Amino acid sequence: MSTIRHNKLVRDRIPEIIEASGKWCVCSTLSDEEYLAKLDEKLNEELAEYQESKSMEELSDLLEVIRAVAAARGSSIEEVEAIRRDKAAKRGGFEKRILLTEVITDD
Repeated sequence: MSTIRHNKLVRDRIPEIIEASGKWCVCSTLSDEEYLAKLDEKLNEELAEYQESKSMEELSDLLEVIRAVAAARGSSIEEVEAIRRDKAAKRGGFEKRILLTEVITDD
């Protein structure tokens, strides 16, 4: 018998998927504070996975974590999207591919 330690936030159905495969798993429920900390870790993990693979599946995982972070902080993905739209209307998006190389001031 071997044990692999993970100590990471996983999707809700992962324990049942593990057990359906004939393995056992040990899980616990996080406090609000622990949950936010683990969500931040998961955000970094999913971003790193996307940056390595550039796959849309990893990008969707990142979006799922962003949705969970918004909810855990008392917001919603819809509110985040509204903020994004407002900011894009005021400051633009990234469609023009502009690289700012310098700002020169007259001091």
